[in-house]
Amino acid sequence: MGPRLYNLFPLIAGSVDGWSRHLPRIAGMGFDWIYLNPFHYPGFSGSLYAIKDLKRLHPVIEDRRPADEALSDFTAQARDHGLSVMLDLVINHTAKDGLLVDWHPEWYRRDEDGELYSPRAVDPDDPENITIWGDLAELDYEDRSHHGAMLDFWGAYLDWALDRGFRGFRCDAAYQVPAEIWQPLIDRAKSRVPGCLFCAETLGCTTEQVDALAKAGFDYLFNSSKWWDFRAPWLLEQYDAFRSIAPSIAFPESHDTERLVTELGDADLETVQRQYRQRYLFAAAFSAGVMMPAGYEYGFGSKLHVVDTRPADWAREADAPRFDLTGFVAATNAMKASASSLNVEGKQIRLTDDDADVVALLRYDTADPEEALQATLILINPDDGRAAETAPGEWLESTGLDGFMEITPERPPALLDIHGTETLAPAEIRVFSAGTEGRS
Repeated sequence: MGPRLYNLFPLIAGSVDGWSRHLPRIAGMGFDWIYLNPFHYPGFSGSLYAIKDLKRLHPVIEDRRPADEALSDFTAQARDHGLSVMLDLVINHTAKDGLLVDWHPEWYRRDEDGELYSPRAVDPDDPENITIWGDLAELDYEDRSHHGAMLDFWGAYLDWALDRGFRGFRCDAAYQVPAEIWQPLIDRAKSRVPGCLFCAETLGCTTEQVDALAKAGFDYLFNSSKWWDFRAPWLLEQYDAFRSIAPSIAFPESHDTERLVTELGDADLETVQRQYRQRYLFAAAFSAGVMMPAGYEYGFGSKLHVVDTRPADWAREADAPRFDLTGFVAATNAMKASASSLNVEGKQIRLTDDDADVVALLRYDTADPEEALQATLILINPDDGRAAETAPGEWLESTGLDGFMEITPERPPALLDIHGTETLAPAEIRVFSAGTEGRS
C-alpha cells in the first residue's frame, strides 16, 4: 500500500503537546502517515533545516515535558489513530554553529580558505545566479576515511528515533549523500524495525544523481508531478526512468513551494477550489504515494516558512478557511486505497495525443501489462476555462480492456461507455478501474 502522508509542519502545529489535536482530522481524511519536518533546536538563522542540536526541541515546539517523553507520547497517540510518524532525516548538512561542527570539525567540507563550505545551487538557466545557504555547513562524504565514524553517529541517531516510535524517514537532499552511506543506515534501521520506510527527496537533481542511489535501498522517491502541465512528455519519462529504482510520492504543494492559492494569483474562489481538487486528485492518482501539507485542506494562503511560520498562522487561517476539502480528501484517499494499481508503479502510458482536449493515462499494477491484474484509467481536462469531450473507444480499443468502473471521489460508480462520449467539466479529473482478466 502506497503511503498517504500528511505533512504536519512543526512551526504551524506548535508545541509537541498540541500536535495530538490534529490527529482525529488527519486520520479522518484517510491518511496513514504523518510527516514532520525537523523539530530540533536550530542554529543562528532559526531555520528548521539548520539543525544545531539533535537532542533539543525548537523553542516554538518545546513541550512542558522532556523531548524524549513528549515525542514518544505523540507517536503512541498517532498509532492509536492508525497513523505512523515519519521524521525529516537531514544528514547532508548542519547549522554552521551546530554542535557537530565542534565535535567533529574534520567531517565538514571546507572552501579554499579552510572555512566551512555552505551548500549552494546554480540556476541551470542562469549559471551566474547562485543561491548560497550561508547558515549551513555541508558534511564531506567524499572523504571516505570518516565514513565509519559518521555511520556510527547517524546510526545511533536512527536508533534514537526508532526508540521514540518513529517509523519512517524523509531523507532531505538524499542525492547529496552517497549510497554507500545510505545503504548501511537503511539496513541498520530495517534490521531493528522491519517495514520502516525511507523516502528520498530527490527533487531538482539529475537522472544520474537519482541512478546513483539505486543501490541505497530507498522505499520511495518524491517526484516532480506538481509542475506538470498535463502536456509535456517529461513527467511520464521521469516516471518510467525512476520506477525501477523505487516508486514515488506526489504532492500538490509542499513546504518548499508557494501555496497553490498564491500561484493562482487573482483567480476567483470557485476556480481556486477547482484547482485544489484537481491537483490533489492528480497527485493521488499518478503515483504510488501522495503527500499533502497542513492547511491545504482549507486553502491556507500563508507559505510554510522554515523560519517565520508560527502557530498563530494556523489559528488565523483556520478561523476563516477559504473552503473545507476534508471530505473530498477523505474520498480521494479511500479511492486510492481501494485500487491496487494506484499503490504500485507499474507501467503507465498516455493513450491520447499530446494536444488532445482530454488527457488519458492508463496505469497497470505490474511492469508488464500482460501480467497485470488491474488497470486504472485517468481522464484529465487540463483546461480550466471550458469543458472537454472525448470518445474513449478511439484510444481505448488498442488496449484490449473494457469494463472500466468509475471510482472518482464523490461521483456514483458507473460503467464507462467506450462506444459513446464522455464530457469533463473544466479542470476535472475522472478515474476508472478495471480488472484485466476479461481483456479482449
